[in-house]
Amino acid sequence: MFCNACGKNIPDDANLCAYCGRSVGYRSVQKRLTRPRTGRKIAGVCAGFAQYLDLDVTLVRLVWLVVFFFGGTGLLAYVVGWILITEEQEALAAPAGYPATNL
Repeated sequence: MFCNACGKNIPDDANLCAYCGRSVGYRSVQKRLTRPRTGRKIAGVCAGFAQYLDLDVTLVRLVWLVVFFFGGTGLLAYVVGWILITEEQEALAAPAGYPATNL
């Protein structure tokens, strides 16, 4: 295996490059159902489900509308989702003049 950062040959079971110190192993990140702050129309419930399920947000919105018009429970489910699904955490910018790290 080769390091993506420095191009040196490293062992296949390595988590860090011995030459540059970069992480080369795969880290699995647990997905969380959250309402995103960007790309939402009303409250972000459909956008949150689309991100969580790795689907197109338009497809999720269309399915939600079909459930709303033909099933009758779409509006109630949307309001419940709006209340129960937490909002995505706000990304904080570094203060001006703060040195950037090269991680």
